[in-house]
Amino acid sequence: MLKKITLFAAAATSAFAMHSAQININDKDLELGARLDMGQFNHAVEPDTVFLGAKFLKADGENSDPKIENLEEFYEVNFLMLREISNSGLSMGLGVKMNYTQDFVSIPLGIEARYKLPISDVVPFYLGGSFYYAPESLAMKDAHSFQEYRFHLDIEVIKNANVTMGYRSLETNYEVNNHRDDFTYNKSAYIGFKFLF
Repeated sequence: MLKKITLFAAAATSAFAMHSAQININDKDLELGARLDMGQFNHAVEPDTVFLGAKFLKADGENSDPKIENLEEFYEVNFLMLREISNSGLSMGLGVKMNYTQDFVSIPLGIEARYKLPISDVVPFYLGGSFYYAPESLAMKDAHSFQEYRFHLDIEVIKNANVTMGYRSLETNYEVNNHRDDFTYNKSAYIGFKFLF
């Protein structure tokens, strides 16, 4: 029995081994994220190139436009292929997401970039950003389009543990009461921690 429990625990640990886990906060919003490095599970996949992830955002209506009370929670699953360009410190990637709230669903396509700044060997700095867009053909429920952009600066204060500072904007062309209008779900700066495994 103990042998079965040990084998099950080992299998569960490897199945949930995250390449990264992240928490971002500001005075109103909470964002949690996790990304699995598929190279850890499949030896045919080069490590640090293919990622499967999920995000959760509990946003406050104070950071939406127009301001909305009791804003719905935002969920996301994502897939990203990322490659470093010729040992330059710059990595570029293409991704797809599926995001969901009670009122809209979309499947945006996008691009991501990450660059290791050549300013310090002792404390590494990373600059990153992403842009995702879903036209009407990839937007469902009440959404008619979706656009997200982010940029962030990560500082590796200890090995595999970063402090991150960033800005995000999530916008959709949204239909409310048979009237279509632009709606900013969340637009805010944040600070957080990113842990790498």
